Amino acid sequence: MSTPSLNPIIHAPNRLQICALLAPLQTAEFQVLRDALQVSDSVLSKQIKKLEEAGYVKLRKQKVNGRQHTWVLLTGKGRKAFNAHVAALEHLVALASGMPATPSS
Repeated sequence: MSTPSLNPIIHAPNRLQICALLAPLQTAEFQVLRDALQVSDSVLSKQIKKLEEAGYVKLRKQKVNGRQHTWVLLTGKGRKAFNAHVAALEHLVALASGMPATPSS
């Protein structure tokens, strides 16, 4: 039985929120993520770049009505890493609340 560990790439607050927003979706437009996180384009770009370098997200760019649009998707590797990170957080919550922690699979 191994203790789940936090993922340092995902753990940063903005990156954790990005993954959480993407987890139930196939893709999300850059502007939607920016507005949900209430950050600037440059802040979001830097955070997405870190996730992209880790292979956790992919970008898709396309011109729509003459304007460039960017969509972000969580990769299979990213979903697995996010789910493991959530399990580690749940483990910590269980420890903090005095509840027995469930083993990681």
